[in-house]
Amino acid sequence: MERATVIVAIDGPSGTGKSSTSKAVAAQLGLSYLDTGAQYRAITWWMVNNGIDIEDPSAIAAVAGKPEIVSGTDPTGPTITVDGTDVAGPIRTQEVTSQVSAVSAVPEVRARITELQRSIASDAENGIVVEGRDIGTTVLPDADLKIFLTASPEARAARRSGELKGADVQSTREALLKRDAADSSRKTSPLAKADDAVEVDTSELTLQQVIECVVTLVEEKRAGK
Repeated sequence: MERATVIVAIDGPSGTGKSSTSKAVAAQLGLSYLDTGAQYRAITWWMVNNGIDIEDPSAIAAVAGKPEIVSGTDPTGPTITVDGTDVAGPIRTQEVTSQVSAVSAVPEVRARITELQRSIASDAENGIVVEGRDIGTTVLPDADLKIFLTASPEARAARRSGELKGADVQSTREALLKRDAADSSRKTSPLAKADDAVEVDTSELTLQQVIECVVTLVEEKRAGK
């Protein structure tokens, strides 16, 4: 008998198609969806707005529990608020993007957000697709299916610069690689592929092909339950 609930962890660096793939797969299969990166962006936005010194990990740690972050899990219209304010737009600014790695490296921040993510996943009645950088390794190590998306730096930069409406591809590539280095080398929950994750290289695939691939993996996992 097919099991209704399934928890899917999708990890990988920026520009691999994580968000677009995760949302589409969740919508197609009737699952909830959680963008964990948006939560780290949200807490970073709060830190910046409240004048917290991003260069001072102890200052960040001291207030990590203050903001109330609420994530809507409808894949067709995911939402995120901080203390009741819609921050879906503001968290995507360059100011937040440039500082999110520093904030998310603070252990107290990761502990706070990880607890929030686990709570959301456990409350998802029909199952959930959770995307991020440490879902399969740290947040949900017992996920039913773990997928790690990769792509060449060139493909990732081309996609991200397209999303950013004409940003320079070379500078975008350098920014992505810098973010990779920061996320992969941090002491707490670094970006890494789980040992039991299925790796999918999206460099030469269209978004639709990636979605179909992941949907198939989820359906196979469900059928095997």
